[in-house]
Amino acid sequence: MTGLLVVTVVAVLASLVVDRQRTWRGLRVGARMFVGILPAMVLTVAAVGLVLGALSPGTLDSLLGGSGPVPFVIGLVVGAIALIPGFIAYPLAGLLRSHGVSTAVLAAFVTSLMMVGVLTLPLEARFLGWRAAGWRNALSFVAAVAVALAMAWVLP
Repeated sequence: MTGLLVVTVVAVLASLVVDRQRTWRGLRVGARMFVGILPAMVLTVAAVGLVLGALSPGTLDSLLGGSGPVPFVIGLVVGAIALIPGFIAYPLAGLLRSHGVSTAVLAAFVTSLMMVGVLTLPLEARFLGWRAAGWRNALSFVAAVAVALAMAWVLP
């Protein structure tokens, strides 16, 4: 993160040297864009906080426990709705695996978790449009199903 900040500061300083007026205009436009999306970002973060509070490892274990089509579908749906970062999702998957959740269900959960974003759909639609965001999420869901089924076949 620090490296990214340093690169950004150096790039802005270089841009200021090359064309000061254009750089300030770009910074103003960026600030206005940030203020414009701030309400949607705050709502998204609030929704993520509520979901993370509701979906404890115990709750996920009870939802995803076992194997078969019902936990598989629940894993896909919960993964698509929940918004959990990867550095939490993978250890959580390990914990669920140690509690007996099947590989197919874990693959469905983690794959849809990483690829589909139901909670972030309004924010995504603001940039891509509802049609493109909907298509991206739908195709990602189909791909998540395919990947989870392939994982269930490869790693039974």
